[in-house]
Amino acid sequence: MSENNQYINMTSNYRLQKLSIFIVILMWCANLNAQRDTNKWKAQIAIGLNSPSQSGFVDGFQAKSVNFPTVNLGIQRMFKPQLGAKLDFGFNRFSNDDNSIEFKTNYTRLNVQAVYDPTESMSFLPQRMGLVAHAGPGYSFVKPLGNFGGNKTSFFNVMAGLEFHYGLTKRMSLYADTSYILGFGKDFDPVTDGFGSFNGNLFTVTFGMTFSISGCQYCD
Repeated sequence: MSENNQYINMTSNYRLQKLSIFIVILMWCANLNAQRDTNKWKAQIAIGLNSPSQSGFVDGFQAKSVNFPTVNLGIQRMFKPQLGAKLDFGFNRFSNDDNSIEFKTNYTRLNVQAVYDPTESMSFLPQRMGLVAHAGPGYSFVKPLGNFGGNKTSFFNVMAGLEFHYGLTKRMSLYADTSYILGFGKDFDPVTDGFGSFNGNLFTVTFGMTFSISGCQYCD
């Protein structure tokens, strides 16, 4: 083989190697961006139990320590791998215990929360498991039912909670959430305005599903 042909072959091999390296880097970058996008948008739905603080009721009224149902709906947007925000809606119902005047009350809330997802930095977590913290302000709407329906009230709240996730598929995970809703309701004046109503704090435990609109962080 002539020196000229050898030079041409060496040049061609060198260019091919450079092209191969470029393609590998391009694919790696595309895969990295895809992984970052997988956790961008999520929708959540969950159902569970609630426990209102007894200090939120006027004398003569007391709720069961555990009540059903609590229903939470939310949509979440991650701006960075670990930081994001979500808008979520919660519906809760609680009723009287055996030592109280009979009543039923609907407690509805709407919150805007910051989301912190440290999963990637927690290497000790089992595969497919995830941990998410959330907290933020909102507004609560309380509506007694039946004879006390006129005693509606509303107030600001601050909510904080912790979610535990288990990935099922590329777009779906199961999760459990424990949350505490701190209410800033005013005292009832006159006291009769508080019959069947509530101005206190609420603890909730829910179980549900997260649907990753743009993928799932806990994928294979």
